[in-house]
Amino acid sequence: MKEQWKPEYGKKLVQEARAEIARKLNLSVPQHLEPDLSEIPAGLLEEKRGVFVTLQKTGRLRGCIGNIEPAKPVLEGVRENALHAALDDTRFAPVTPEELADIDIEVSLLTVPEKLDHSDARDLLRQVIPFRHGVIVEKGSHRATFLPQVWEQLPDPTSFLTQLCLKARLDPDAWHTRDLSVFIYEVQSFTETGKPNGH
Repeated sequence: MKEQWKPEYGKKLVQEARAEIARKLNLSVPQHLEPDLSEIPAGLLEEKRGVFVTLQKTGRLRGCIGNIEPAKPVLEGVRENALHAALDDTRFAPVTPEELADIDIEVSLLTVPEKLDHSDARDLLRQVIPFRHGVIVEKGSHRATFLPQVWEQLPDPTSFLTQLCLKARLDPDAWHTRDLSVFIYEVQSFTETGKPNGH
């Protein structure tokens, strides 16, 4: 696991995500909601990490976009993915200025994915740890991931892997075959309460 972000730093990332969306929607951001990013060590903000931004409204998913690989600095990833989650997630209509206040935002920082060497489905189930691991499946041009938070909706590992294969537009039992590449990662996630989620 990479260096842990302090909860107060993570809270500022979430505030920055909200402020970025608000600015894009031409909403004014109250001074007290503009995060002071200078309080976060520059090395953390500039570190390249996988970043996901998740939006929820009344407990239901409203948008989720991110990058798995550590291709961009954290701050850049938060800003870009916040806008994409709000405006470009094709599963949902773009977030409107009127509803932004009702949306809860979560920022997840990912560790570098590790490829699993598994012999069969039973071995795969043994290595994937529910509620801890995010999982990526990949076969040819098909690829998909579930963040560790998804375990809350799909706590059964068999269902989790089956639905992930379907998300990747693969056969539901593709995870039973050895020609499927599987990667795991962990996340540290934050909400605006500043309370970290232990995924």
